[in-house]
Amino acid sequence: MNRWMYAALISLTFTVAMPLAFDGRPTGEQANKPIGQQLDAAAIMERNFQASKVTGIRMEATMVLINDKGQQRERKNTSVVALQPNGVDSKFAVKFSTPADIRGTAFLQVEHSDGDDDLWIYLPALKKSRRLVASNKKDSFVGSDFSYGDVSLPRVSKYRHTQTRTEQMDGVDCYVIESIPGDDTVKANSGYSRKLTWVRSDNFVEAKVEYYDLAARLLKTQRVTKPQLVDARQGRWFPLLREMTNHQTGHKTTLTVLKLDTNVPTPDELFTTRYIERDVP
Repeated sequence: MNRWMYAALISLTFTVAMPLAFDGRPTGEQANKPIGQQLDAAAIMERNFQASKVTGIRMEATMVLINDKGQQRERKNTSVVALQPNGVDSKFAVKFSTPADIRGTAFLQVEHSDGDDDLWIYLPALKKSRRLVASNKKDSFVGSDFSYGDVSLPRVSKYRHTQTRTEQMDGVDCYVIESIPGDDTVKANSGYSRKLTWVRSDNFVEAKVEYYDLAARLLKTQRVTKPQLVDARQGRWFPLLREMTNHQTGHKTTLTVLKLDTNVPTPDELFTTRYIERDVP
């Protein structure tokens, strides 16, 4: 089976004291400061968290699983994402249409800033949706190299963040942020002892993320490319290509967005177990 990819307090300081250009870059006095002096690490991660919070998106994507021998399996899916009224939490539903052995497999996530997210997986063979718990977030997302917890960015407040350096990635200056779980529960549920995130300074989208296992060994690296501006007024972006590499197994998963429609109607009924249990057209 497969998985893919697709958190929580907005800092009053950055929203009020730091005006943005339409492309998400700092303006005014902040823009004239050296990159390492503009924001602290937590504020950078808040900006990263908000960068892809789009009102509504529908997309078609291809997920390719590549084993250590280079053999590939391709899976196609459709997804819908909506921002909830609080402007922080998102809802996300994905349904796989091909190949035949996973057709109809679906996943639903509804984020809750004040509690655990609602997570549901639908497997056609069982003919019913199964609710996942927080400890399932470290599990493989439908057989891919992404985990359920990798599907959306984690809440910033649940980690301790430190800026380690600045570095160029894809020709863009990036803040390199180390994030450590705030407590043992967050650590156990995620399956990671720490993460390093390369956050682009021009739009605050992550360009690269390194994930370290509970023994502090490098487990996975995610590369994020082709960010597309989807809301100029809010400075919101959506990456069109993600690649997750598992260094311990030699396995890799790519997720490529083929079609992206933004600011489209996303009625509440799309984010229900009844919807994900419907047959794929």
